[in-house]
Amino acid sequence: MSTDTTASVSTHILDTSIGRPAEGVAITLAARSGPAAEWTALGGSATDADGRCKDLPALPEGTTHVRLDFETEVYFAQKQAAEAQQDAPRVRDSGAFFPEVTITFAVHPGEHYHVPLLLNPFGYSVYRGS
Repeated sequence: MSTDTTASVSTHILDTSIGRPAEGVAITLAARSGPAAEWTALGGSATDADGRCKDLPALPEGTTHVRLDFETEVYFAQKQAAEAQQDAPRVRDSGAFFPEVTITFAVHPGEHYHVPLLLNPFGYSVYRGS
């Protein structure tokens, strides 16, 4: 929950290639207190069955920039292995074209930032949600 002195962040991932949430994607959160400041790793979590990451660490007071790192390579490898077991047709190359996705954005105290990631094997999009 945000206060007047901190911002808060949440995220979720939708795998647009299948129209479903992306479960089990590891996400790490880092913050800094200005464009020239060093990044401080705050911790992370993973997406649940609904593609949501509900327990990201709180941002420290004075945070001005946030970085979310999404580890997509393991997700796509697991998805590919599951498809191979089902004899599904291969629709992409092996491996992940984007093994990770890093999103960096500015924040202001007292604001909440929901940052959804729309993901597919060969592209992604991100936006500020509500």
